[in-house]
Parts: sequence; structure tokens; C-alpha cells
Amino acid sequence: MTVNITVLAVGKLKEKFWVDACAEYLKRLRAYANVTIKEVGDVDPAKAGGVSGALQKEATALLTAIPARSYMILLAIKGKERSSEQLSAHLDAFALKGTSDFVFVIGGSEGVHETVIERADETLSFGPLTLPHNLARVVLLEQLYRAFKISKKEPYHK
Repeated sequence: MTVNITVLAVGKLKEKFWVDACAEYLKRLRAYANVTIKEVGDVDPAKAGGVSGALQKEATALLTAIPARSYMILLAIKGKERSSEQLSAHLDAFALKGTSDFVFVIGGSEGVHETVIERADETLSFGPLTLPHNLARVVLLEQLYRAFKISKKEPYHK
């Protein structure tokens, strides 16, 4: 069964070092899954009637971009924390149930609107630290790569 992963993020990567880091993990991940990155534009609160209006507009774009039948995992500071091994086992458990389409959502600097939280099938946290969304994308790709390596019992540096 082919695993399909969409990383759906608010905002574009602008700095070359973020683009390069993501490209490296995407290259590595493609040996294990079909991975797609989709970006939706971040909305300037000053042009949207405040933060609430910006989050609502971003939510509309995010919810529209979620592939049909995908299991949605929202990255959120208050989400479920999992070790790399636990994430690997969690994804393996989905494979055993026949679930192979995942979308991981990364919000913008103000977070996400409640409608995105309500749509999420689950939330995942990288811990209580606040990460810039660009770094969260790199960490997510690295952890997905690590999870596949663990699942296949292939070596990976610790």
C-alpha cells in the first residue's frame, strides 16, 4: 500500500536554508511515501479586520486544500506528544487498518481558526516549545522520515 502524505502549511518558505532543509527530507521521504507540499497564503490581519478575520480566511484556504478522504493531523502545541518510535508505531497502526492518506496541517504565526481544529482527526505536538512554522515544517518532514526508517527497521542516526 502506498502512503500518501500532504503537508499543508500556511505561508511560503522564503529563506533558502528552509527550502534546502525541506528539499533534503522530501528527497529522502520519497523512497517511502508520496509526499506533496501545499502552501496557502498567510493573511495580513491589518487587511482582514484583525487576527480573527485573518485566521478565518486562512481556515477557508486550508479546509479547501485538504485532500478528500485524508486523515488530518494538525500540528498544535496542545496536541498529543509522541516520541519518534511512538509516531512510527502510530502510522504503522493506520496502515494495518488500511489508512494510507494523511494530511499534516501547519498553521501560521497566529495559529489556526477553530474550524480547522474541529476538522482535525487528531493533533500532534512537538512539545511545549513554540516553533516558527518554517522550522515546524522541517521538523515534521524529518520526523516522518525517521518514522519510516524505524518502521522498516533501517538504521538512522540517534
